[in-house]
Amino acid sequence: MFKIFRKNCCGLDVHKTWIYACIGITDSNSLTSYKEARFSSFSKGLRELADWLASYSCTEVCLESAGKYWIPVFNILEKTCNVVLAHPKYTKPQKGNKTDRKDAKWICDLFMCDMIKPSFIPPADIRQLRDLMRYREKLTNCLTGEKNRAQNCLTVSNLKMDDVFSDVFGKSARSITEYILAHPGEYFDVTPFVDGRCKQPIEEIQAAVDGAISREQATKLRECLDHIDELKHHRELIETEIHRLAEPYAYSLELIRTVPGFSANPMTAIALISEIGVDMSVFPTAKHLCSWAGCCPRNDGSGGKVKSTRISRAGAYLKPLLVQVANALIKSNKNPEFKERYRRIKARRGHKKAIIAVCRMILVAVWNILSKLEPYIPCVVADTPAPFSKELSLSQALNFLKLRGYVIKDDVPVGAIT
Repeated sequence: MFKIFRKNCCGLDVHKTWIYACIGITDSNSLTSYKEARFSSFSKGLRELADWLASYSCTEVCLESAGKYWIPVFNILEKTCNVVLAHPKYTKPQKGNKTDRKDAKWICDLFMCDMIKPSFIPPADIRQLRDLMRYREKLTNCLTGEKNRAQNCLTVSNLKMDDVFSDVFGKSARSITEYILAHPGEYFDVTPFVDGRCKQPIEEIQAAVDGAISREQATKLRECLDHIDELKHHRELIETEIHRLAEPYAYSLELIRTVPGFSANPMTAIALISEIGVDMSVFPTAKHLCSWAGCCPRNDGSGGKVKSTRISRAGAYLKPLLVQVANALIKSNKNPEFKERYRRIKARRGHKKAIIAVCRMILVAVWNILSKLEPYIPCVVADTPAPFSKELSLSQALNFLKLRGYVIKDDVPVGAIT
């Protein structure tokens, strides 16, 4: 018999239209009685659910993370109850004996026996910031796709502006494109449209725009350019609201921007806190944060054999951000601790596992920064400690420390080191 940790708790099976609820009440004789009900997912039904829970003095509620349908339920109940969100893999019932009411009772029984791991739910303001940041990412992806379509129009029209301009949608290239659309088939001099800082010779630019764009491709390109401008405008409006929501976390953002890879663009740091928040007390250790983000090997072994070490699918929005930062760090010589870790692991395990290891380093640094409220300090990177019998010369030891980010000061004369 399982030990009962919660004497009065509720399990919810959430669907699009209906919510099935089951309250388990355990008396002093360890006998549990159940109260079941069904509620509408409309706001009126959710308020009735909250009143029904209050009538039984139930303040402990558990529900599955079913799509987006759990969010309105969570928003209503978090005001009066301690709501635990569970991943469906922890509440999966037995096949062949499954109905909506039985699912609610099963969730209640698991929650009653403390057999459900709660999911991390950030505060309401962080959730709003997360939603806007994810929408901004969608706009950026749409913008990239639209630029690819516009570039396709130029390519099939033999307008080779991508060979002479680093940014086809920059000031000079865009002005030339606009003139071509306004005067199709007309020869013109590109000199007035090219910025003085452009490094490409005017002759090469003139030869690159010697193409012919059809009427159909011109119509498509015009719509693509208008859509690009519209997407940029929408993204700017979203970024204004994002900066407003991020103002209360200015100090935490400044600390995160001391981490290598987060200083160039303020949106990178905002994207990070929108996913993990700023309160690291919800993650007991840095290992818990890395596991939550899906940046650690899977613990899957049996019979003395490891079946798989593949990382999980967690961190669908956080992991790509960390990978992007990690790929930039390994190409820079400013922070050798990351580059050295990548080089050593890549030699044994390959590029992908080495990049995830660098992502883990970044997350560990962020966890310590937000926990201790201290800026980033480079540390020695070593997978295993050096044997005690290993000896280094003085020059080798100094070079060893320099490669790992340490700055050697001449406070003590070299001859005085013994």
